[in-house]
Formats: sequence, C-alpha cells, structure tokens
Amino acid sequence: LSGAALGGPVACVSKVELRVACKALLDRDTLNKSDPCVILMVQNQGQWTELDRTEVIKSNLHPVFAKVFTLDYYFEEVQKLRFEVYDIHGTHSIGARDDDFLGGVECTLGQIVAQKKMVKPLFLKYAKYAGKSAITVHAEEISGNNGYVELFFCAKKLDDKDLFSKSDPFLEIYRINDDGSEQLVHRTEVIKNNLNPVWEPFKVSLISLCSCDEDRKLKCLVWDSDSRGKHDFIGEFYATFREMQKIGGGSKVTWDCMNPKYKLKKKNYKNSGVVILSDLKLHRVYSFLDYIMGGCQIHFTVAIDFTASNGDPRNSCSLHYINPYQPNEYLKALIAVGEICQDYDSDKRFSALGFGARIPPNYEVSHDFAINFNPEDDECEEIQGVVEAYQNCLPKIQLYGPTNVSPIISRIAKLSAGEETIKDASRYHILLILTDGVVTDMADTREAIVRASYQPLSIIIVGVGNADFTDMQILDGDDGVLRSPKGEPVLRDIVQFVPFRDFKTASPAALAKCVLAEVPNQVVEYYSHKLCCDKVGGYTGDSPIW
Repeated sequence: LSGAALGGPVACVSKVELRVACKALLDRDTLNKSDPCVILMVQNQGQWTELDRTEVIKSNLHPVFAKVFTLDYYFEEVQKLRFEVYDIHGTHSIGARDDDFLGGVECTLGQIVAQKKMVKPLFLKYAKYAGKSAITVHAEEISGNNGYVELFFCAKKLDDKDLFSKSDPFLEIYRINDDGSEQLVHRTEVIKNNLNPVWEPFKVSLISLCSCDEDRKLKCLVWDSDSRGKHDFIGEFYATFREMQKIGGGSKVTWDCMNPKYKLKKKNYKNSGVVILSDLKLHRVYSFLDYIMGGCQIHFTVAIDFTASNGDPRNSCSLHYINPYQPNEYLKALIAVGEICQDYDSDKRFSALGFGARIPPNYEVSHDFAINFNPEDDECEEIQGVVEAYQNCLPKIQLYGPTNVSPIISRIAKLSAGEETIKDASRYHILLILTDGVVTDMADTREAIVRASYQPLSIIIVGVGNADFTDMQILDGDDGVLRSPKGEPVLRDIVQFVPFRDFKTASPAALAKCVLAEVPNQVVEYYSHKLCCDKVGGYTGDSPIW
C-alpha cells in the first residue's frame, strides 16, 4: 500500500489488527461473574466460519482482551464480520446452552477501519438487546511498506590495514532475519586512502532495512577494500533502527567498530575506529488506510444514462425496465459499488444524477440533473434512497439524448476542488457513470477527465447492455496515457471502464472488486502528490490529513 515513492503503486493489500473490549456484559453465572471470550466469525460465500477467538477472562463483565485479531483488508470487497461473546465454562469450548451466549454484532471491516474505533451494542437472538452490553473494536493498520530512510554515515580513526598507504574503507549493513540468516541491505562505495571516510548518503526502504521492526538487529561491517576481492576486515558493530533515530538536536549516534580477534588478543584494545551516523532523514509514505483512519471521507456520486437507446422503461426489453423480482443492470452495478463506498462516508448520503433525458417541468434536455428533482440537494439517504429515487424518476422523464457525460464530470471535479477539506478532514470523490453506449462528446469528456485528474476524484464507468464499447477503452488509461484533444496528459490515471456483460455470470461483488481495486492507489497517489506540493509551499506536518 505504499505510494509511488518506492517504485510505483503496488498491490493494495493491507493487514489490519483488531483489538476488542466489552462493557456491561450479562451475568450468566450464579456464584460469580461471567467468564467471557469473543469469537470472530467471517462470512465466505454466505457461510459464517470462525476465524479466531480471544482468551477467556475469568469473572469479568468489562473485559479488555489481550488477543489481537489479524485480517487482510481489501477496500474493494464487503468483508462481513461477526463478533460473538460467550460465557465459557471450564474448557475452551462453546456451551450448547442458550444462556452461554452473551451477545453478538455484525459489521464490515470497512466500517471498523473508517471509524478506527467502533462501539456497538450487543444483541441476543431475534435482534433483542443484550441489556446495556457493548463491544468496542479498535483497528490499526500493521505497519507495512510505509516509508524509506536516508542515512548519512562516516567514520573516524579506522585501523590502517595497508602497508604503504591508508585503508580504503567501505561499510556493509546486513539485516538479521527471524531465522538468524543475514540479508545484505546496503554496501557503500569505497573511499580511497582515508581513515576518516565520509560515505555518500543512501536511501533504503524500512521494509528492506529492518522489515519495519525498529528493534531488529542490524549487523554492520567495515572493510578495507582490496582490488582482487580479498578485503581486509577492519571491524563490526550491531545497531537497530531505534538506536539510529536517537539522532537529533545536533547530536550524532556513534558505535565502536570492534574487531573480536583484537579484543581477545590485545589487553588495551579499545576499538578499530568509530562509525558515526551524522544524519537521518525519515520519509514517510502514507497508505490508503492512513488516510481513511486519518479522517478522509469518501463521497459517492452516481450518474445514470437516460438516453433513448436504453429503450422504453415500460418495455421488458428496456435496460431501465423495473422487474419486481430481479434488479436491472443499472441497479446491480449501482448497488454493488455503492454498498462498498457507503462504509467510508459518515453521513451515508449520496448524490444521484442523470443525463440524456428531457425533464420536467419544461421537458428540456438535461445532461446533469438530480434524479430526486431537487437541484438544491441532489443527495439521497443511503443506497436504498438512490434506488428509490431512480425508480420514482423513470415515469417522470422522457428518455432522449445524446450521451454527453462531460458536464457531470466537470461539475463533480469543480465540487471536489472547492470542498476538498470538510471540517478538518479531507473528502475524496468517487463518480460512478452508468451508460449504455459510447459517449457522444468524446473530445469534451477527455478534456474534462484531464482537468479532473488534478482533483480528489476517481471515475468508474460501467457499460450497460450489449453496445460496442471499444471506443470507451480510450478513457481508461491502462493501455496508454489519456490526453486531452490538445495533447495534455492526465496527471493521474483516474478512470476505470468495464462492460457489465463481462460480469453477467459472476456475482455483483466481482464487478465491484474489479472497478474499485484501483481506487486505494488513486487516493494515495493524489494525496502524495498534494503532500509534495504542500511541502514545497511550506507544509511540513506529519499527519496524512491536513
């Protein structure tokens, strides 16, 4: 989940730690208090299975569990979790009696990471409250490839290994792995004929240096270079990244460079020189979860194609036909993507727009209208509110044309630029465009996307129906850089296009997974670029949200 600073975006998989605590649990024991244990269940293909469980805490109605649950996190999936609390008797098995169950709650991993700390009441069977019982779940991203460090090493008074000149020293740093093996992290250049070398500063990722473990031992060796490869050993020392970070306020970090053979043989042996870390610069690379947990909100907007090529909504062959038993492709795509985005928007209100229709009262063609017909507030309550607004809108409009999407892209880009910071938290926009054909205003759309690539916005286009969408692939920059008609390239690749028919035999979740997979990297890329620009302009803060 690191940004592009270490060689471009990588697969967006994070590990998340969950810690749980409960309050005011029901007391099921007659002689003493309940002995609670929390079981974490995950849902796969509709089936609940146990992932892990906490320890049992004896006689405690307000337990704070030491056990940490570790899960893989995927933004593009709805990861359903269920926490169940039981009173354990003697063994670590779950009792069959109903009175062993102290309560449970269902949620998604997305909801937990979006809130960072989630507090929910516990429920018994049949959605009955378990008294005043509550569970608190804290989420924390396991530090992944989250940055790199620049190190400045020099040495003083190294042993002279050469007969007719001074030593030619170089430094090697090895990471000691969990199995005791050593992995070379960096080898400096050779400084010729110098016992007080100053090596060139070098950059290394925290993953490479110490596997993001500040206390991992690093073995450092100093050699006198030999042109035939038979280098003479000068000395060694052990360090940790935590020690290195003690640098600051003008103070440097020093290590005695020791030769173990000399230490054994020579009585007054002190060292074979000292190695000095004169400076350290830590460059933090923020992950998608850093932004989400830092308060970044994701605002979801859907734009629906109401052009005449969809067919009369009253006809069962129409792409807009409302079948009471089966949602149409527009609804399937809307619900699949919206269900994931809603976990990251605290007010759960979504903008729903339409284009390509004649709308009341004057029945003039509009390429940007609120489907709830309220231009002052185009937002709907939750995804269900969007679905209802869509169904209510169909009988009131006349499907027309052409398929112009640039007005909506331009408006959302302008909106995201103007209100990027809301109440001290950043807001990132996802625009889902559902269309049944190739856009008519391709030149204007390309121009609008290039402009939008500078704003906190990702655009997902889903092609509905059986049209030839070949020309739409140009908007998805995967096959090359999208450019405006004047040749200006996009700042970031922000468009993902997929035809719905590619997912007809798969579940809607597969569609959402495909179209949303690139969003976390797009978010990181946008804020990393902004952070760089802000630092140039004087911003020096460490928080991912400003």
